[in-house]
Amino acid sequence: MQLSGNKVRKLEFLLAEAKAQGCDCVITIGGIQSNHCRATAVAARYLGLEPYVILRTEKKVVDKDPGLVGNLLVERLIGAKIELMTRQEYVAIGSVALGENLKARLEAQGRKPYLIPVGGSNALGSWGYLQAVAEIEAQLEAGIGPSSVDDIVLASGSGGTAAGMALGVHLSSLTAQLHSYGVCDSPQYFHDHITGLLRDMGYGDPVAGVIGKCLQAKGAAYGVSQPAELKVMQEVAHQTGVIMDPVYSGKALYRLLEDMKADPKAWEHRRVLFIHTGGMLGMYDKVDQLQPLVEGLGNVSRFPVGEILGSDEDDEERSCERIKGCTIS
Repeated sequence: MQLSGNKVRKLEFLLAEAKAQGCDCVITIGGIQSNHCRATAVAARYLGLEPYVILRTEKKVVDKDPGLVGNLLVERLIGAKIELMTRQEYVAIGSVALGENLKARLEAQGRKPYLIPVGGSNALGSWGYLQAVAEIEAQLEAGIGPSSVDDIVLASGSGGTAAGMALGVHLSSLTAQLHSYGVCDSPQYFHDHITGLLRDMGYGDPVAGVIGKCLQAKGAAYGVSQPAELKVMQEVAHQTGVIMDPVYSGKALYRLLEDMKADPKAWEHRRVLFIHTGGMLGMYDKVDQLQPLVEGLGNVSRFPVGEILGSDEDDEERSCERIKGCTIS
């Protein structure tokens, strides 16, 4: 929950409604390493609600135990009810129908479920990022950080964060340009989807410029990390201590830096606020790709025990005898 970034902001509103409606369980849906599903499951447990998650995965493993990597470890520790499907089944049926199917099955058992869409991205959930804009505005006015920002950059996976930020910036005193880097689908899809969310939030027909720029950061595919992307994430972690998410923020940051390299004049002297949307646990799903990167840093070595204990066997034996009589604290 504490590592869930933008998901928590949405869940503050969504789960408040679930409690207000007297629901006893929560349903949501996402990919096998969904940060949103993990955050929803944990938040539901905090509030005494039973979590149900529908996760899409690869066909070759859909009938096997999903394991304990990354977000799955947390979901399974807290006892979330998990139902698996293939990506092909997900596309053929659609997330809305899948959620409604599970909801109907639970209602037939006498339960009262609350259904949260993919990413928590509906009109209600998006209000979490109007609140975020208000916080940014307050911090700038209080002199925390720069006096203003020229650009706000974020990753977009289901559109709710981008929609909330777009409307929030439009209604605020901020004059920043919004850049939403999509990690799945196309820029046109995100433009249309965000437009629909803004209408659902009561904005009407969004005028040109409110949504900002919808850009492509999908890379090889959704959730698939390329070596260059992971290299940037490793460098950021090494230089700043900030761990990026490989599915969302990491891809957006990589693409932003590439765009800056391609057109440095366009970004010259601009103050950029990058929104880290959380999801660090997804890194555990990339350990095989990350291993050579971190090994290459050469930061692991053998402690020079021989310098303390001596190198020949007799010295080592005597040293061990001395250590046996010591209390190590």
